[in-house]
Order: sequence, then structure tokens, then C-alpha cells
Amino acid sequence: MTRVAKAVTSLKILGAACLVAGSASVFAADEPAKAAPAAGPSPAKQAIAVRKAAFLLIANNFKPIGEVLQGKAPYNQADIAKRAQRVAFLSELLDGTFPADSNLGTPDTKTKAEAFTNAAEFEKLLKEFQANTKTLAQVAAKESSASDAFKAAAKAVAEGCKGCHDKYKEK
Repeated sequence: MTRVAKAVTSLKILGAACLVAGSASVFAADEPAKAAPAAGPSPAKQAIAVRKAAFLLIANNFKPIGEVLQGKAPYNQADIAKRAQRVAFLSELLDGTFPADSNLGTPDTKTKAEAFTNAAEFEKLLKEFQANTKTLAQVAAKESSASDAFKAAAKAVAEGCKGCHDKYKEK
């Protein structure tokens, strides 16, 4: 499956998960006495689906930024700024997608059990990643070249990904 096909599938999963979550709360608010439990994936599986979709979209949008950082592609401010903004937005979708009951292991998720047993440290790394993506978006909006500021901001995001993956993701 190509990266584009994976991204489209992830968008569909992300949209479906959001639709299911939003629909359930709307229907429950309209008719609380008559609302039947919604059939479908458990909240844990929904969390996994959302985080997988968000991470795939983050990776697809960060790839061209990484290529510029590595000197493999030219710096196009409009494209890099757009992608950095997307990565910052998508990183915020990760909040709440690692509930304890989503510690299902493979094949459902590649998140190691340590992410849940060391939840405070894991959450700290996630917040640092989110802060670094916001910084990158701000820098990319201002920089007209692959400046030292851009490289430092992009490197901080890339290192955040690697650090968390090395520690909390199954290979």
C-alpha cells in the first residue's frame, strides 16, 4: 500500500472515529433514556485508530521537512510552513489517545507497555513534542530559507519522534 493510500485510509479512520465519538454524544444528549449503546469499536480501539491515523499524517507531513533538514530537498517556505502547521495541529489530536485501557499490545498497537507504566514520563515527552511542533510552525512561517533557526526547530521535532519511538514503540 502506498503512503498516499495509507494516508487516505488513515483520514477515513480518523474521520470515522471522530464521527462515532461525536454522534454518540449528540444522540445521548437528545434522548438519554432511549439511547442504545453504539455498536462498533471499543473506546480503547477508537483511541488506537485515532493515534495511528494522526501519527501517519504527522509522518507524511514531516517527511518533506526532514528532507530539507537533510539537504535532500530545497526549502520552499509556503510548502514547509503549511506542513509544519499541519504537524503542529495533528500533534494536538494525540491528547487523550493513550488511555490505560488501550494497552493492547501487538497486533493492535506497537506502543510498548512501558508507555502506560511510565505514563507521566510518556506524557511529558508528548507535551515536549507538541511544543516543539508549535515552535517549528512559528519558525517556518517566518523563515524564507533553511536557516539555522529552522534547522534547530525541525531537528527538535525529529529528535522528539526518535526519542519516543526508541523508548516506547515496538520495532
